[in-house]
Amino acid sequence: MAAKTNKVFISFALRDIKLRDQLLEQLNKEQTAFSFVDMPVKQSWEPAWKEECRDKVTGCDGVIALITKNVVRADGQLWEIRCAYEGRMPVLLLHGDAEKLPSKLPDPVGEREIEAWNWPAISSFLNRL
Repeated sequence: MAAKTNKVFISFALRDIKLRDQLLEQLNKEQTAFSFVDMPVKQSWEPAWKEECRDKVTGCDGVIALITKNVVRADGQLWEIRCAYEGRMPVLLLHGDAEKLPSKLPDPVGEREIEAWNWPAISSFLNRL
């Protein structure tokens, strides 16, 4: 088990940057013991980016992924989530907005449960890290 870093990786599709900002606002307001990191630049076609991303993701205690309809085309976000699952990390998939999700989501999100975005779900996830 890796040493606790008190860092959580936030995974989001580039089109969902406003949702990422809302989530950070909420997390900072709740004054959790965690700091939050993400990859604001998504260059999923770059091997160097992929390596840096994997290191950044697996250097955290867990991952919160904002899942919206944009995940379908978000190669960078899917890579981040894949890194987390391959690294056997705790992952919280949060339904990012009120819009209905596509019925078929890409791997690695596909068949996994997506939680409603609310503080009890987030808080419970953070408390397990």
